[in-house]
Amino acid sequence: MRNTCKINAEATIPVRHAVLRVGKPVSSCIFEGDNLPTTKHFGVFENQNLVGVITVLEKTNALFLSKKQFQIRGMAVLNEFQHQGYGYDLMQIAEKYIHDQQGNIIWLNARQSAVTFYEKLGYRIIGDSFEIIDIGTHFVMLKEC
Repeated sequence: MRNTCKINAEATIPVRHAVLRVGKPVSSCIFEGDNLPTTKHFGVFENQNLVGVITVLEKTNALFLSKKQFQIRGMAVLNEFQHQGYGYDLMQIAEKYIHDQQGNIIWLNARQSAVTFYEKLGYRIIGDSFEIIDIGTHFVMLKEC
């Protein structure tokens, strides 16, 4: 049975490592801002096993003029659970949280391989692609609340 709920920063690390930082040190899965009081982490569970994670930060991007911005970061679903709606569930809980906080803009840095997923959820690309060393091509994406 599928369930989504808040989790702590440490709980995100195994899923981030398995999906986003394969072959890299576990320490690379600890992101700036993970432990700020305004940062929230959510997980999706299948039969009490954590299979996906997402992090929401109250963070301003200078590209946008909006007052209250949130960044989605570290969204990952274990490979064997991808394309089954778990990522959608994570995005729904993150967007609900942001809406409850009166956020105006949600932005994220999407891997090239994830752009279509985010576009289906109403996000759009802003600007040109950029490279994150040893990770790959990314795009800033935006959704207005």
